[in-house]
Amino acid sequence: MARTVTLADVAARAGVSTATASRALSGKPRVSREMIERVRAIAAEMGYRVDPVARALRQGSSRLVGMIVPVIGIPFFSQLVDAIEDELNRAGFELLLADSHGFIDEEVRRVRVFHERRVDGIFIIPSDRTASTQSLANLPEGFPVVQVDRATDRPVADFVGVDNLLGLQLVFEHLAEQNVATVAFAGSDDASINGVERWDAFHRLARQHSMTVRATYRSEFSFASGTGAADHIHRAGPLPDAIVCGSDQIAVGVISKLRELGYDVPRDLLVTGFDGGELARVFWPSLTTVVQPVSSIAAEAMKLLLGRIESDDGAIHRNRLAPTLELGASSQRRTAPAS
Repeated sequence: MARTVTLADVAARAGVSTATASRALSGKPRVSREMIERVRAIAAEMGYRVDPVARALRQGSSRLVGMIVPVIGIPFFSQLVDAIEDELNRAGFELLLADSHGFIDEEVRRVRVFHERRVDGIFIIPSDRTASTQSLANLPEGFPVVQVDRATDRPVADFVGVDNLLGLQLVFEHLAEQNVATVAFAGSDDASINGVERWDAFHRLARQHSMTVRATYRSEFSFASGTGAADHIHRAGPLPDAIVCGSDQIAVGVISKLRELGYDVPRDLLVTGFDGGELARVFWPSLTTVVQPVSSIAAEAMKLLLGRIESDDGAIHRNRLAPTLELGASSQRRTAPAS
């Protein structure tokens, strides 16, 4: 097995001290341009690679940030990861991504591994609004952490996400314009703060708009949850004028199952989603959906994390950003053609 080339080997070949070789490779001052080019050429020729862990020990920063998501397969989470990685790259950081698969013990392990790898901070989408506090409990006080999209009940770290109440307000205002009188809900359970807030907002706004709630179904943010919801709402009968869904995946599942049961959306009833990703536009009928400001969430999360990296002082932030409503075919009444 070939021996690993060390910084000392490069320095010896270049005829300089290890310190000078290190400064040349990192481009630091007090080293001439000629020396930098010479040492870097020798390092490349010898196949020298910087040890990021050793560099982190020397510099006190790895320029690495970890991110933990519950289910990477959820389209909205994929969007969020992309947006956060863009923010990190602009700030000179690299992303390490991990999937907790929704299990708290895996989330705890991922947090521990990231800390052992000396990341400069962690973004986390908590798996559970109560149990996920365990995941952050063993980190040193002041370690930079930002919760994204979902927050724990206890304010254990900064948080940035969408304003769920405002999002549902936009939905109900639109449904009122469509003369909707009866509604049903298909959403997630109490495991996440989004599941709770969207459920509470649905009932609050149904009362405000004097709409009758026909049926509700709560499981998880998934396509399967949507098909289960449609089946439940159909059996509960009669069908409502509209079904308000807690995510786009749920909405797609609802519409697909209704289609199997012989119903047409939006002819027979209206359906709305929540997230606003590409899924809402490529599915037919296109979804009316609450669009989360993904880029703004990522930028605000990065701002909070950099603030914690630079200083752990200050109160914990819980920032909610305003969404918009994107109108699709799934919630707009079809009008008969003029004769």
